[in-house]
Amino acid sequence: MELLPNVLYGAAYYHEYEPYERLDQDVAMMKKAGFSVVRMGESTWSLWEPEDGHFTYAWMDRVVDAMGKAGIKVIMGTPTYSLPVWLYHEHPEMLARPLGGAPQFYGMRQNMDTDNPIFRSYAQRLVAHLVEHYRNNPNVIGWQVDNETSSNGASNPDVFAGFVHHLQEKFGTPQNLNKAWFLNYWGQDINNWNEMPTPDSAQSTGYKLEWSRWQQMRVTNYLAWQAALVRQYRRPDQFVTTDFAGAMHRDVNEFEVAKSLDIAADNIYHGTQDNMDGWAQAEHGDFTRSLKHSNYLITETNAQTTDWTSAFQYPPYDGQLRLDAYTDLSSGANMVEYWHWGSIHSGQETYWKGVLSHDLEPNRAYAEVSRIGNELRRIGPHLVDLKISNQVGILWSTDSLNAISFMPFSSSGPQWASAQPVADYGTLVSQIHHTLYRLNVGADFVFPEDPDFSRYKVLIIPALYIADDALLQKISDYVENGGHVLMTFKSGFANEDSAVRWERAPGPLRKATGFSYQEFSSLEHPLALKGDPFGAGAENKVSYWAEFLMPEHATALAWYDHPFFGRWPAITRNSFGSGTLTYEGTYLSDELQRRVLLDVLTRSGLTGPDQSLPAPVHVKHGTNRFNKRVHYYLNYSGSAQQFVYPYADGVDLPTAHPIAHGKTVTVQPWDVIIVEEN
Repeated sequence: MELLPNVLYGAAYYHEYEPYERLDQDVAMMKKAGFSVVRMGESTWSLWEPEDGHFTYAWMDRVVDAMGKAGIKVIMGTPTYSLPVWLYHEHPEMLARPLGGAPQFYGMRQNMDTDNPIFRSYAQRLVAHLVEHYRNNPNVIGWQVDNETSSNGASNPDVFAGFVHHLQEKFGTPQNLNKAWFLNYWGQDINNWNEMPTPDSAQSTGYKLEWSRWQQMRVTNYLAWQAALVRQYRRPDQFVTTDFAGAMHRDVNEFEVAKSLDIAADNIYHGTQDNMDGWAQAEHGDFTRSLKHSNYLITETNAQTTDWTSAFQYPPYDGQLRLDAYTDLSSGANMVEYWHWGSIHSGQETYWKGVLSHDLEPNRAYAEVSRIGNELRRIGPHLVDLKISNQVGILWSTDSLNAISFMPFSSSGPQWASAQPVADYGTLVSQIHHTLYRLNVGADFVFPEDPDFSRYKVLIIPALYIADDALLQKISDYVENGGHVLMTFKSGFANEDSAVRWERAPGPLRKATGFSYQEFSSLEHPLALKGDPFGAGAENKVSYWAEFLMPEHATALAWYDHPFFGRWPAITRNSFGSGTLTYEGTYLSDELQRRVLLDVLTRSGLTGPDQSLPAPVHVKHGTNRFNKRVHYYLNYSGSAQQFVYPYADGVDLPTAHPIAHGKTVTVQPWDVIIVEEN
């Protein structure tokens, strides 16, 4: 993808939804607001193809032309996520059938089986026509394939047939599958592939895990198919992306999908008013940036209120829209687009408001958006393509996310109640990222497929329940070669087929961790750690799960304060080769996690003045295209905050005020200071 001259700033625009003709007025308002981009076209297949084989473009051509005359670029979406009514009536078999076999009904979006060959043929024809039509339009700079794609929970016959074919390719013979999944348990071995039962009531954790992988593969293959189709017809300088619906999904492997994209993109919605702290944007931004170790796009974010009902309407306070935009840019975003321009007057998303309210007149949000857009015209070249180099990585495992959901380590109800877990893999990962965020320590997400972990001084590994021996060896090598790992309970317990290893836990990690264990226990109530070793005070507690760690070379850092559990350490540290591995055998409270992480980071030389900032202020660092260091100071509070600026002299880009090393700086409520060093 070619370098952008400036940050892209704009909104999704649906002229076709508006109750009266106002294109010229909208474009004029966008231009005045400093918009440089809109996303269009992804939601209305029925307008592109109102009847089978009859394509229309005039309705969109005039919009693209109007944007071009105003200097506003266009990202065009392929409109494949919502079927037209005529296509549903011709081929109702396209609708996805979830587990259990009951078909979905027409009306909601994303309700089709994307593997269905009839759907694929219609989608291919549509996308080819659309891309070819706008191939030579210089104002169309990129393509978004589909929209917030998921597996749609499809278990149609063609999906299951594809799954069985995948099993044949992966395992070779039914006997190999029986062995890998231990299907002789309850006598469920298969003799031939035709005997493969559907996943509706599968008890095998191996089956469940592989089915979840298959659903991820379906999404990956579908988006790669669309991306290849677009590339077949596009102009070479038009980029290809897709918009992830947030991050860290069960049925989407974003890392694999990103391989088929020129640039990753994310739709991130977050808390407002007193619930805006920047963390959701930071977590999703770090994840999306890490997919390709590169800048990314925000294709949707809050404009005003967000919900499918009117029950949760929280418009942002003054300054929060601006703070939100710079929050995204501070994580490496190259574009910020709102969803959407004008609020919709009927339908599911009536109360998911755009920049303009339902009266479509200038308002408080439009005034703030205009301030941002015109500010970015001036300072955006200093912010675009920000390069972020973090020394902390968090290992993300979609397999572990899913496998732990099949066998959770916590519950909100009594035994046998099938109650939802209180905490799971996702909450543990988020706790760790949130802790780093509170500490003002930047982090990347790392994926099992990453070839090398050595770029990071510290690697945090939450509950790596599913891992093959090669991944565990890569982790051990990382420690032995000088890396520092913070690892939590459940790691290394099961192999890549979700079978518990038949060697003493933690299996191949035993040398690196310096302990072994044979037992574990659920914790009915939180336990304290003996002597409050990390000074967590009232939060000196652990919950949910305890592994009975038996140190062999590791040093115990903390013990349970309990007459039975007290014989086993809760937290250990082992020196292995040139590195260390700190292990948490239980689920720590938030404050205890903060203190343990701070200890690991301090020992690794990764702490400094950023940890002394007042709590509502968060700092992000990067290097811009002029090879100058940039420091974002973001104040997520309704009161002014002061701190001593610790870096080289520079200038605050929004105000052009000089910022001197060692001087006290004040950042106003819901405001930002962006220092570019001289």
